[in-house]
Amino acid sequence: MNRHRVLVIGGGSIGERHVRCFGRTGRADVFLCEPRADIRARIEATYGLPATFASLDEALRQPFAAAVICSPAHLHIPMARQLAARRIATLIEKPLGANLDGAAELVAEAADTPMAIAYVYRCVPAIEAVRSLLATGELGRIVEIVAVCGQHFPLYRPAYREIYYTRHETGGGAIQDALTHVVNAGEWLVGPVTGAFADAAHCVLDGVDVEDTVHVVARHGGVLGAYVLNQHQAPNELTITVVCDRGAVRAELHAGRWLTCREPGTAWEVRQTFASERDDAFMRQAELFLDCVEGRAPPRCSLAEGVQTLRVNLALLESARSRRWVDLAASPGKI
Repeated sequence: MNRHRVLVIGGGSIGERHVRCFGRTGRADVFLCEPRADIRARIEATYGLPATFASLDEALRQPFAAAVICSPAHLHIPMARQLAARRIATLIEKPLGANLDGAAELVAEAADTPMAIAYVYRCVPAIEAVRSLLATGELGRIVEIVAVCGQHFPLYRPAYREIYYTRHETGGGAIQDALTHVVNAGEWLVGPVTGAFADAAHCVLDGVDVEDTVHVVARHGGVLGAYVLNQHQAPNELTITVVCDRGAVRAELHAGRWLTCREPGTAWEVRQTFASERDDAFMRQAELFLDCVEGRAPPRCSLAEGVQTLRVNLALLESARSRRWVDLAASPGKI
């Protein structure tokens, strides 16, 4: 089995998760780049890392086969361009950026370098199963996608007031932090968003003024879409339903299962239930990315798909500000 030198850039909660999960694959020697000395020392000691670095420039004095960018969103594209210049395969945490500056240049510069975006819902078994069923055409023409989700964000990210989340410019707010995962999953299931209207507000979360509640009406070409999300409700739930003209299919991530309903008036039929821990999807993501590094598989979420979802993020932010529908098909460049 090949082993790869993998540099994780950023030691926040998601960076530490990638350190842990890439290490558990048995296919990577993991290194960390993190400017905060206390966090760097703790993660190095916890996971027995061979070395850590205080800056990306320091780290890039050594060779790496791959890197994982876990910095705030506004740094993703500049860092990815540095890595592309060295032909280092790169997994970029979501979203690709906080704006489109440098995105076109990155696409051109990374033409010969594996690049993937870490939209981890594409590695969740229930969503994979829904996509596989839709691809068979058994349920007929796709008509509609509806996603409803929420969680108590302070429970899972108690430091949300001190991190990137507080500002849109660094990738904060519900649209760029949480809804982007769900929209990207929707695009994987039924195709790219071509237009949208967003109603968003700050309703509950203390200590921030970015939106924590979002309602979206969208079009995926001919498929109608609706996305409802908040980051303050007590239950942690995510349901994605795709309605076709010969039945419907649903993924319930909180229950770890997927379901179908084919006959009018009948109940949902549970097709499969998955016993899993939270790290499992990230482990699968790490394995799939290393397959991509080795040239054995395409990116699970490509750079081009990441640019598309970034354009949706920006369209939703603009729509929430302007109170108008945004047509992505008519706005191929910056929103």
